[in-house]
Amino acid sequence: MARSGKVAVIGAGFYGSTTAMRLAEYDIFDTVVLTDVLEGKAEGLALDMNQSRPIQNFETKIVGQTTGLDGSGYEAIKGCSIVVITAGLPRKPGMSRMDLIETNAKIVRQVSENIAKHAPDSVVIVVSNPLDEMTALAQLATGFPKNRVMGQAGMLDTARFTNFVAEKTGSNVSDVKTLTLGSHGETMVPVPSQSSVKGKALSEVLSKEDIDALVDRTRNGGAEVVALLKTGSAYYAPSAAAAQMAKAVATNSGQVMPVCAWVDGEYGISGVYLGVEAEIGSKGINKVVETKLTPEETTALKTAAEAVRAKQADVKDL
Repeated sequence: MARSGKVAVIGAGFYGSTTAMRLAEYDIFDTVVLTDVLEGKAEGLALDMNQSRPIQNFETKIVGQTTGLDGSGYEAIKGCSIVVITAGLPRKPGMSRMDLIETNAKIVRQVSENIAKHAPDSVVIVVSNPLDEMTALAQLATGFPKNRVMGQAGMLDTARFTNFVAEKTGSNVSDVKTLTLGSHGETMVPVPSQSSVKGKALSEVLSKEDIDALVDRTRNGGAEVVALLKTGSAYYAPSAAAAQMAKAVATNSGQVMPVCAWVDGEYGISGVYLGVEAEIGSKGINKVVETKLTPEETTALKTAAEAVRAKQADVKDL
């Protein structure tokens, strides 16, 4: 198998380290760089991951690097074509994503400025919360074209919706198709009209009450995990989503995925980062793909856009 290129994951917590492991196991990159501000953490995890290569049968090398608030260590990401930002505090029980905005904004800004310095041609995938706002901040702080900065949200939320529908209907997840758009939070917009089970419309398989309950569970999917864990937040499903996005960029796949992307006229919405479907390629977002929505779903998407617009405008000062 041909391997090429270099990808970085910033932040070696559960989310970041799991993302790095998934990327390495794809065995399509020469190198995966994992960084963290805790001295030795990234290096130790990288050593452990590399020792799994003979067992898991992949050749991609993982490199760990401690970074400092002064920008030291970031030279390790030089030449990276993709950088995934996972750095930031996770949620605790009772916290909303918005509760993290000021603390994580400082972290994401510092990380983004170093990405711009050391990996100026990279595509940036943001996963730090609050997602929509941190994606907007990363674009401002890097100064990159908007198509080269996107956020991971819709892939995860859609996966959660799919899993819940599969469990409710007793179906294989491969037989279920769902979609979520909008914000990664309270104004998330699950799209039942574009959802199906074995080709049958979701409304033919489940009652409106059941669908509404699954929509609500999807919207609160992250909080449900946080409440159960008590000392952390989700990382297996989120890391799978982020890694798939990075793979789509690396392979120039043209795959259409639900992501947080800059919207400029689609759905009658302009000037905001929002969860939509987009075609992904080597330069990030090739184009936003408009999905047929019901009038109610379109209204909900526009409501989501306005809900995140003000906060995204505020991040430039954080």
